[in-house]
Amino acid sequence: MTPLDLVVTRNGAWFLGRHFPCSVGRGGIVPARDKREGDGATPSGTHRIVGMLYHPARLTPPADWALPTAPADRWSDDSADPDYNLMVRLPHRFSHERLQRPDPLYDLILITDWNWPQAEPGRGSAIFIHTWRRPRFPTAGCVAFARADLLWIAARIRHRTRLIIRG
Repeated sequence: MTPLDLVVTRNGAWFLGRHFPCSVGRGGIVPARDKREGDGATPSGTHRIVGMLYHPARLTPPADWALPTAPADRWSDDSADPDYNLMVRLPHRFSHERLQRPDPLYDLILITDWNWPQAEPGRGSAIFIHTWRRPRFPTAGCVAFARADLLWIAARIRHRTRLIIRG
């Protein structure tokens, strides 16, 4: 482990020597081998941060490698979709999540390599790092932070930053 790793536990997260409150999935933190689509669990283990998306009408890019989302952008969460656990665009006939939501949850998204890019159907999609609904309110499996904390983290992550989730 290095100071550049974002380490998440049930008791919060640590990054660059600072502690942050955070939320994990309503199903708790589970061993990666037990993670399934729709279980609401956050998979333990070491995950790379492979992308950063932001809503351009609400934020300026928090890092020079962040990409803007568009109204037609979605994330496939359908195990039957050939593009399962990938970013897709409308029209898209399989189940998917909107990446530009009316609420601020996905104004900034850090994408992890959980079950990506060669997704195994049913193992779970989209373990994102995003803004929480309210303090410590559970997610559908993602890791969530207060907006100000997430922006602080996003501005400081580097190519070798990893998300380490401990159960």
